[in-house]
Amino acid sequence: MGRFAKSNFWYHLMAAAVGVVWGVTFVSSKVLINAGMQPAEIMTLRFILAYLCLLPFSLAQKDRLLATSLKDELLLILLGISGGSLYFLFENSALVYTQASNVSILIATTPLWTMLASTIFTKDLKVKPQAAVFSLISLAGVVIVVLNGQTQLHLHPLGDLLTLGAAFTWVLYSLILKVLDTKYSVSFITRKVFFYGIITMLPYFLIKPWGTTWAMLGQTPVLLNLVFLGIVASFLGYIGWNAAQAKLGPVKMNLYLYINPIATAIVAVPVLGEHFTWITALGTILILGGMYFAMKE
Repeated sequence: MGRFAKSNFWYHLMAAAVGVVWGVTFVSSKVLINAGMQPAEIMTLRFILAYLCLLPFSLAQKDRLLATSLKDELLLILLGISGGSLYFLFENSALVYTQASNVSILIATTPLWTMLASTIFTKDLKVKPQAAVFSLISLAGVVIVVLNGQTQLHLHPLGDLLTLGAAFTWVLYSLILKVLDTKYSVSFITRKVFFYGIITMLPYFLIKPWGTTWAMLGQTPVLLNLVFLGIVASFLGYIGWNAAQAKLGPVKMNLYLYINPIATAIVAVPVLGEHFTWITALGTILILGGMYFAMKE
């Protein structure tokens, strides 16, 4: 099995599963936005639901309330910001100023930025040039899947910069997580991510007041998509992602983000009426092939 050692197999499978689920969230979030919800409201509600689901497990494990030091607690706040509030604000605000295709492609550069940051800022995570090349092949596959035969990709500087901001915040999340995952349990860290993600998002509603009503939340499509985003994508997704990264490291983990557009393209067929073409299939092959060989390196 080579680098995919048997002891790591389930962690790779977990990472791939989360990558698929997070790809589906783009479609699920679009359904909620079309129903009239603000992106910030979606993020806040999914994190609240995830926090409520995680809290009993955290209490059962007798997880501590605070970190062992002020420095670590501040790092946990940064986790909640970089992997929660700021990430989603950057990504969702970008959709206002640029095309969804631009956002998908630029977010997909996250694995490459992770490789670069790991090489610069960490001593034990050195990336081979071959891995970067194979990662670029996966990125090319993402471009093919997202554009799906379109030949034009228009630049929108503000929106594109906001998207890159989202990518950079996720890189920061990954590197901070690496520091903390050897000190604290996955449930403790994830609980803190949800809590501080919610708390740091609240000031946003002073600028743009909450608009979602109880009547809106009572609609079946809205309720089902919120349950999916809160329980599956956030509660199970973040637990799975954080647990797998503790074993695989940030570089390998973020390679699984390349799966996102594949899942989005597949689910968009029945839900949004989009088409899965031979061009999409070609891009999928490049993504998976590039990921596999990058992992081996």
